[in-house]
Amino acid sequence: MLDFTYEYSISEVSEITGYAPHVLRYYEKEFEIDVPRKDSNHRYYTYKEIELIQYIKDLQDKGFGNKQIKLIINSPQTVFSQEETDLDIIRDDITMVDPNDIAIQISSIIENQFFKKLTDYLEENQHNTVDLVETLKDEIVALRQEINSKEHDVLICENAKLRMKVKEKVYENVKLKDEILRMKNENQGFLKRIFKKNNN
Repeated sequence: MLDFTYEYSISEVSEITGYAPHVLRYYEKEFEIDVPRKDSNHRYYTYKEIELIQYIKDLQDKGFGNKQIKLIINSPQTVFSQEETDLDIIRDDITMVDPNDIAIQISSIIENQFFKKLTDYLEENQHNTVDLVETLKDEIVALRQEINSKEHDVLICENAKLRMKVKEKVYENVKLKDEILRMKNENQGFLKRIFKKNNN
């Protein structure tokens, strides 16, 4: 699982995604990925860029070309300009993510860590209650800030993934409609040729 606070080097991202560093640099330009840089101008990746790269790889595995992937990622207005029925078709296929469930899970994990630290601290510092109270207050404030920060990051990330999934499904639906229309036109042309021969 990716660390939300860690800054990954290009070699680490290469190991995570399976793409060679030169491919990562190419995709940065190809898909207009805004990879941050340090003061020394070296690239570093956060979980956001890595998840986008993994999503691109997933679309490639499904048979999408780079132009189609860029359309899904960068041009939602083009995809959503189709009929509203396109969205109705995919609504039942997408499992909606409940942000509250994600927030509760994160809070639960952090609370467990907090109470373990609290128990350890109580065992080690039973004699000094004043320092204990002050330390616990600081710990509670820090944990609450961490919870809020992680909940916010996860919700943004899940929301972005859900939006990309919707765009992907709409685009797949558009492709299927085009294919059906093409096949229909081919069949009509075939039937016309048959009737033309019979009339002769």
